[in-house]
Formats: sequence, C-alpha cells, structure tokens
Amino acid sequence: MSRKPIIAGNWKMNLLQDEAKALFEGIEKFTRDFTAPQLPTIVIAPVFTSLNVVHTIKCNCGCGGDKVAIAAQNCHWENSGAYTGEVSVEMLKDAGCSYIIIGHSERRQYFSETDEMINKKAKAILAGGLIPIICCGETLEQREAGVTDQHIATQIRAALKGLSEEEVAKSVIAYEPIWAIGTGKTCDSKEANRVIAMIRNVVKEVSSEKAGDAIRILYGGSVKPATIEEQMSQSDIDGALVGGASLKADSFNEIIANTMKVRA
Repeated sequence: MSRKPIIAGNWKMNLLQDEAKALFEGIEKFTRDFTAPQLPTIVIAPVFTSLNVVHTIKCNCGCGGDKVAIAAQNCHWENSGAYTGEVSVEMLKDAGCSYIIIGHSERRQYFSETDEMINKKAKAILAGGLIPIICCGETLEQREAGVTDQHIATQIRAALKGLSEEEVAKSVIAYEPIWAIGTGKTCDSKEANRVIAMIRNVVKEVSSEKAGDAIRILYGGSVKPATIEEQMSQSDIDGALVGGASLKADSFNEIIANTMKVRA
C-alpha cells in the first residue's frame, strides 16, 4: 500500500509569536514551488500562544490552505470544565488545528501522563474530527534490557483500545526512541524500520490488516536533513516527527525536499 509521507515539526516550548511567524512564513514560502500532491503531508506544531499567528498566515497565504497543516502539542480529553490550564480538542479545532500530538515521552516523563490518559485523548481527538499523532518509545535502559518491543507494544495496545478500524486507520503513530530525542543520537534506520514494522503488526492484531496497512507510522529522534533520505527509503517508515531541525526553515525545508527525492 502506498502511504503519503508525513513530515511533522514539533517546536516544543520554543519561539515567541514573531519568531513563530517568521519560521512558518519560511516554510510556507518553500511550499509555493510545489503542488499539494507533490509534497508530503506537512504538519507544524507550535506552542499554544502561536497557534493563531500561524493559522492567520495559513489562511492568508493564497495557496488554498492545503500545503501546511497545524497541530497542537497536547490536549485534554474533556470538552470543557474546571480544568485550569488545559485546552480542549474543540478549542484547538477552533484555533485551526487538524492534528494533535499526544503521548510524547516528555509529557509522560515530566507530567506523569499514563497510557489510559493517552487513550482518552485519542478518542476525544478522533471524536472531534482531528487526527492524533500518538507517540511511543523506549528508554535506553529498556532497550539494553531487551524489552523494547514488549514495552512499545503495550503502549500501542493501550493507546488504540476501543477505537474503530476507521479511527485507527486515520490515526498517526510516531516511534521515538527516548534515548535519541534531542541527544544527537539517531536510531539506525534498519532498526527503526524493524520496530516500526513491529508496531504495524501490533496495529493489525489490535484492529485489522486494513488498518495496519493504512496507518502512517513516523520515526522521531534527532532527525536531520542528512538522515531523512535513508530513513524514508525503509519499507515501513512513513515520515518523521522532527524536533530541533524543525526550528529553522532551511533545515526543515531540506528535510521536506529530501523526503520528496525518495518518495516522489
């Protein structure tokens, strides 16, 4: 099955509004030289305070609004209520988001997010008509202990629990070995592909063969322009969740361009 690649930039807790505006404009300008079918699916995830800034650019860019999608970096699973500091799916949709990243290792580590919470968020996102980017990954200790596959399979089964075949198929999974995030270390492409193929098989077990073939699974962890071609040449890697390299238009655009070289 041919799956359209996704190149997603997670800006994390970086960039003030003027900086976000300049970066988004640099990415949007690059996309003008291509038609939407030529490009991978491009997703940008700014901080909450910059969502309106990038959405305004997207609406006014004159390209039909189909070149760059906007993601939020988190959400709550309830639509409204006494949840100080939280943001609902409906609010994020209203702010122009099409995707929401959930289950990132930093959310799990620093904010004690559990598999159950991530499953609730996935259900809420899909019910709201948006697409979840569900993160999973292992620590260095788990990899060295030989439990990578077991740990990630548990995360995926929990995240997809109760979702329909259609909901699973439209979701996105991002495999991010925690030991490679922001460290400059990149998981060997063949090993990353092996883990992602394992994830795809778990999806098939949890849902269906059709859903497993359709779902797009990304690699994340110190992705750079120099690594993306080899990563995208693998059988099961459908794109990348990019951290540091997404904070500069030149490097992020080069990742997009190199992806197109492999997946024209």
